[in-house]
Amino acid sequence: MFSHIYIGTRDFERALAFYRPLLALLGVTERFCDPAQGWAGWESTPGPRPLLVLGRPFEGEHAPGNGQMVALLASHRALVDQAHALALSLGGRCDGPPGPRPHYHAHYYGAYVRDPDGNKLGLACHTAPAD
Repeated sequence: MFSHIYIGTRDFERALAFYRPLLALLGVTERFCDPAQGWAGWESTPGPRPLLVLGRPFEGEHAPGNGQMVALLASHRALVDQAHALALSLGGRCDGPPGPRPHYHAHYYGAYVRDPDGNKLGLACHTAPAD
């Protein structure tokens, strides 16, 4: 369905320092990084698309979208917890702590953060808890 999702930033180096370790923890492969152009991309497995692209907005201005969110998939609930903690340690801020969200569906476990630019990210696991 998606070719790519683009997340804008005012400060590429700061955003890269946030997203690079977060996506690595989630097992997402970095496909390219061009600091001179101010953009980087990560690909889904098995790839090559969809891409998650981070960069300076083409128009030169940036304002996080009201109501927009990108949700990153975690393979298990503990990974949601780890990714949330890592995001906070990298300068993100909590927008909803890790926990079950049964109003979405029976096994939804998620958390929400704002990146250093204010973009909203979801961290989501859709599997039942491990016993």
